Amino acid sequence: MEIKSAEFVVSNTKVEKCPNSPLPEYAFIGRSNVGKSSLINMLTGRKALAKTSAKPGKTQLINHFLINKNWHLVDLPGYGYAKVSKSTKKTFQKFITAYFANRQQMICAFVLIDSRHKPQKIDLDFMEWLGENQVPFCIIFTKADKLKFKALEQNINNYQEEMLQIWTEMPEFFVSSSTSALGKDEILRYIESINEELNP
Repeated sequence: MEIKSAEFVVSNTKVEKCPNSPLPEYAFIGRSNVGKSSLINMLTGRKALAKTSAKPGKTQLINHFLINKNWHLVDLPGYGYAKVSKSTKKTFQKFITAYFANRQQMICAFVLIDSRHKPQKIDLDFMEWLGENQVPFCIIFTKADKLKFKALEQNINNYQEEMLQIWTEMPEFFVSSSTSALGKDEILRYIESINEELNP
């Protein structure tokens, strides 16, 4: 898939204020500082479509972007270690939960995981919650350029072993780097294949 257009549509904290559109949505979410904004900018080929920051917790709203006039990319707040107040975190959780529970246009969630770290409980718990609530999702392992191949392979294997203790099979997953554009074609091809199935 070639990204010919990528436009900001709306930011909000209420699911009912999301775009009144039947277009399919693909939501991107992950622990704070996982590299979500950089990944979105890499996928779309736009340097500043999603705002990046060295300070975790930059994304604090549900952000909709219209891609190629035929699907929405949704940038959701990070969960976890952002330096925001407890009340703000509760607000995040509330509208993230509401988004996944009520947004019928949401076709697939991409859960971003930092490939440099061993399996984190917060990520595993969140994916378990998605599974329990029958929310379809894939995994994107980010920052793959920060590791040597052997270490990257080992970390991903560790995740697979951890997840297969609960899951019958490993969800679809991709390995990415915002620096080298690793994974870009595979992720966009995956989205394109789903869009083609929805509109044969």
